[in-house]
Amino acid sequence: MLSYVVKRLLLLIPVILGITVMTFIISRVIPADPAQVAAGLEAGREQVEALRIEMGLDKPLLTQFWIYISGLLRGDLGRSMRTRRPVLEDIKRLLPATVELAALTMVLYVLIGVPIGILTATMPGKAIDLISRILSILGTAMPVFWVGLLLQILFYGKLQWLPAIGRIGADVPPPTHITGLYLIDSVLTANWGALASSVKHLLLPTFTLVLGRLAVAVRLTRASMLDVLTRDYIRFARAKGLPERTVVMRHALKNALVPILTIVALQFAWLLGGTVLVEYIFTWPGIGQYAVVSILHIDYGPIMGIAVFSAIVFTLTNLVVDLLYCAVDPRIQM
Repeated sequence: MLSYVVKRLLLLIPVILGITVMTFIISRVIPADPAQVAAGLEAGREQVEALRIEMGLDKPLLTQFWIYISGLLRGDLGRSMRTRRPVLEDIKRLLPATVELAALTMVLYVLIGVPIGILTATMPGKAIDLISRILSILGTAMPVFWVGLLLQILFYGKLQWLPAIGRIGADVPPPTHITGLYLIDSVLTANWGALASSVKHLLLPTFTLVLGRLAVAVRLTRASMLDVLTRDYIRFARAKGLPERTVVMRHALKNALVPILTIVALQFAWLLGGTVLVEYIFTWPGIGQYAVVSILHIDYGPIMGIAVFSAIVFTLTNLVVDLLYCAVDPRIQM
């Protein structure tokens, strides 16, 4: 087990290197001058040139790449010209907001998607199965930004029930910083006003993400359960007279968990990597919005830093999932 974990961690090196090379090349072929963008349209030529030297853009491309790789080996993800702070510092500051949004999304994603998938698998061809499949196709077809805008128009513009943007109300002070997660910090400090405001601000972006990805969980759970429910040991369990609930939940679901676990973990990694469009639409102060604003300002440091961060998150998530496979299915050996 230990040798497997070490081997997988060593694979991080070529993955991060490959992501870094691709991101570096793509960012350098963009037909725009990042120094001019950072300085502003009204900046003089001398000011732009000084900023270009500060950003290291006056050096050859290979030199620029070597400087970045050397910093990366020291844990330095570069510096943002827009915020004037190290990228790693910005990520640490913004990560709790993304983690909070991703965690609540995954809780609802699993609590809604997996039971619906199980229910439809036990009643194939019936009305609830057909309705679920139709809604799944619609959910997959609807762009997440469109769903978010519709929810904003309905619940903020028309009904005035929920706020449209932000993480907490402008008139509500954030809770005392302990974990950086507003829900947890509000409970720990008994700040119920901040808790109520945080929950209200979380609802629209969370449901946007859930609706946009729910179809994947429902369809995969259904397919996995349908496959397991046709196995001989399931027929044998039913022949023994076991209750249908026991057959489905204890025998079928346990053996159908591997693909379900895979998709849930990958969805969570995708969310942690930055829910770009949703965070930007709802002005959610997380990594996704940071990435979009950095792209708009052609800020090389954050663009490459977030790409490396996302690669690490996905790789480590895959490693954790592989280790969980052994716990879920003892037949799987590393």
